[in-house]
Amino acid sequence: MRITKVYTRTGDAGKTRLAGGQPVWKDSLRVEAYGTVDEVNALVGLVRVFNAASEESEARDWLEDSLRRIQNKLFDVGGILATAPGQTFKNMPKVGGKDITALERMIDRCQKDLAPLKEFILPGGGKVSGMLHQARTVCRRGERICVKLAREEPVDPAIVKFLNRLSDALFVLARWAAKMQGEPEFLWERNVRK
Repeated sequence: MRITKVYTRTGDAGKTRLAGGQPVWKDSLRVEAYGTVDEVNALVGLVRVFNAASEESEARDWLEDSLRRIQNKLFDVGGILATAPGQTFKNMPKVGGKDITALERMIDRCQKDLAPLKEFILPGGGKVSGMLHQARTVCRRGERICVKLAREEPVDPAIVKFLNRLSDALFVLARWAAKMQGEPEFLWERNVRK
């Protein structure tokens, strides 16, 4: 793909085009779905920036590699969602069972270093873990939008599974990053009073 001009003025009236050229309103559920996946991708990119600024370590390098793979797969998911149902194109990306299994392996690897949860965790900690928590919440929103879209038109069920598992992975990565960087994990305190 080669982009020679960023602005085209074709979207000035509130419409955009899907990957196959079909015009749709910019507030359509499909555009909302792939836009939210793009938002998750941008947040994961920001996590990579914060991670790169952290102290050099094997954990930092492993997290960088994991996040890079997640970003590339999110780009695939966005491309699939930006394509009208039933349309295909050359070299169209795919999301499938092996991608979901890769996320599960990532989760299992991190869980080995973590104590079992005894209470809900408040999002936060350090920069890397806090941004991973935010990416997780946006990923959950993307999943909800894809579920809603799937009730109106065909959506590959693997995409919903992938986003579901990814939000789990981002949660575990947030906990793992906090531990590896020696940052606190804040637990929910029930019935806290001032």
